Amino acid sequence: MMRDIMAKNKYLLILLFGTLLNSIAAHAERADREKPIVFSADTSEAVNYETKEATLSGNVIITQGTMMIRADRVKFRQNPDNSLSATAYGKPVSFRQKRDDVDEFVEGYALRAEYDGQKELLELFDQALLKREDDEIRSNYISYNTGTEIFRAEGRFNSTRPESEQTAHDTRVSGQFKVQEEDRKRLAPKPGAELQTDAELDKR
Repeated sequence: MMRDIMAKNKYLLILLFGTLLNSIAAHAERADREKPIVFSADTSEAVNYETKEATLSGNVIITQGTMMIRADRVKFRQNPDNSLSATAYGKPVSFRQKRDDVDEFVEGYALRAEYDGQKELLELFDQALLKREDDEIRSNYISYNTGTEIFRAEGRFNSTRPESEQTAHDTRVSGQFKVQEEDRKRLAPKPGAELQTDAELDKR
């Protein structure tokens, strides 16, 4: 039964953050990969300056420009194009990056995160949440392309718990989009329009 539910919910949503039909679209901060990768943690399990790879644990913080990853444990590398790729674990992992030419940040949270800087792809696994300002999507799996701002959410089982303990709610996708500013202005009452009392109406 649970497998049937998961199959129905797989590839449940294919959505867009932002209006991708606009002639000018906002993307993740392009200058980030031109910045150095800075990292800190309680413990360095392995750091190889020749291969540009490292494994860190305990209050891990990795930054590159406006991008920041916080986690309990992270294995990462610097790619040939100076971008970052990482696998992170935490309760939760947090990912944050500024959108290009816009004073807004995209934030992601999950128990596990995979980030491929070359593909500009962020994957969030288990208790995943993706936010941009007041917009958000929740699921046990979310993938987000930081270049195109397209994301996909799938209903999946939580891999941290046995299947026998999971419910249909675990495989659902949920979210919300804020009211757009142009809609808020259109729906707002017109200034100077006052309601008339019953007595005033009776005099007519």
